[in-house]
Amino acid sequence: MADFVDEIMDTDEKEIIVASSEELAESKKELGNELYKIKQYHTALPYYTEAITLCPETAAYYGNRSACLMMLNRFRDALEDARKAVSLDKNFVKGYVRIAKCAVALGDLVTAESAIKYLESVNESNSVASEMRSMEKLQKYESEALKAYENKDFRKVVYCMDRCLDEAPTCPRYKITKAECLAFLGRYLESQEIANSILHLDKGNADAIYVRGICLFYEDNIDSAFSHFQQVLRLAPDHKKAMEIYKKAKLLKKKKEEGNEAYKNCKFQEALNLYSEALNIDPLNKKTNAKLYFNRATVLSRLNKIKEAVDDCSSALNLDGAYLKALLRRAKCYMDLGEYEEAVKDYEKINKMDKSRESRRLLQDAKIALKRSKRKDYYKVLGVDRNATDDEIKKAYRKRALIHHPDRHANASDGEKKEQEKKFKEVGEAYGILSDPKKKCRYDSGQDLEDMDGGMSDIDPSQVFQTFFSNGGHSSGAEFSFGGFPSGFSFQFG
Repeated sequence: MADFVDEIMDTDEKEIIVASSEELAESKKELGNELYKIKQYHTALPYYTEAITLCPETAAYYGNRSACLMMLNRFRDALEDARKAVSLDKNFVKGYVRIAKCAVALGDLVTAESAIKYLESVNESNSVASEMRSMEKLQKYESEALKAYENKDFRKVVYCMDRCLDEAPTCPRYKITKAECLAFLGRYLESQEIANSILHLDKGNADAIYVRGICLFYEDNIDSAFSHFQQVLRLAPDHKKAMEIYKKAKLLKKKKEEGNEAYKNCKFQEALNLYSEALNIDPLNKKTNAKLYFNRATVLSRLNKIKEAVDDCSSALNLDGAYLKALLRRAKCYMDLGEYEEAVKDYEKINKMDKSRESRRLLQDAKIALKRSKRKDYYKVLGVDRNATDDEIKKAYRKRALIHHPDRHANASDGEKKEQEKKFKEVGEAYGILSDPKKKCRYDSGQDLEDMDGGMSDIDPSQVFQTFFSNGGHSSGAEFSFGGFPSGFSFQFG
């Protein structure tokens, strides 16, 4: 940007004889120009300021200081000086060039376009050709960003703002828009870093404070978020976005607290309705909504709507994958539903997050339940519950063994014969296990049957049948005899 300096003269400071304020101002400007030439911008700046103080109506001095400020990336101050220069001299072309450059750097397209139109009118548009190209890009990406924002496509907005910042790297408006959309995407750290960088230069920037408030709100720090939104509205009472999200935050807090109170008072349906209303307030608030889904899942469990509770726990985990309470609740629901494989998966995740004894116990219980679910339910085979007495088990066996014995189905089709043989074998296995106290105890504890001494392989259903009836397992009733039994063996159907 060396071309920004209007006039550099070879002058020895010691030889300057100050005859007037105009001559002294000129010498200050020249000293500033020499320092500018060797890129000592910070040192040059005070000389330009001194020149302006001595001759405040000279456009060129404002122009030079504007150029120096631009090299220091102080585009807003530089724009102010460039505007002052052209107000003093309507034909100061370099002033309009600097206005265009500063305006583009600040993303002020209206000001940039106005300056460029003037330069075109005096055939000086070549001096801002780069800015004209930048302005076209900014107009394109601003338009795309606006449409994406309306469609809640916040990733696209971030992309467009990055392209805008390539052309206008100091524009706070583009930075704020990017930070806001990063917050909507859950990238709170990046969002706050941008907002903080703006507040470092401008502590009263209401938009940056608004963005920080969003991040706090979405991180479930409600009270601090309230404080930020209130500060924004003090600085800018008409800040529409801050006003809207402040209202959302208050309503969300109110509904959540009312839901919690209804649950404590065992008004489960009322709590369910309140949590559902709260979930509709702000879909972007992932952390709070994860808690609301979990709370609603807890209510659904109390209402014995277990599948719906699983769905809500899954929704909570989709929003917050490290939500231990939601994982525990879902695992318990899976156990209640008999979906033991899913329960084991959840308890394994829980054990990685929480290595407590209780977590290990829950995982072990789930694994035992899964193992039980994959083997035959001998209580179900006999048609008795798990607390059945020995007599009830004997009666159930007698009844089902007589129903399914192959000899009773000698005239059935081959397919039916095979089915009845299978059931007869299962009935024998069930009785062989449940009638033996040791085997029954191991079976009830979830041990693999094949791991037992004399497990399943030693159970012959025909032998079980014969032994049962030979030992008086039958009761009075009409006697029947079937081929295939030992000679002279008979039994009764009760």
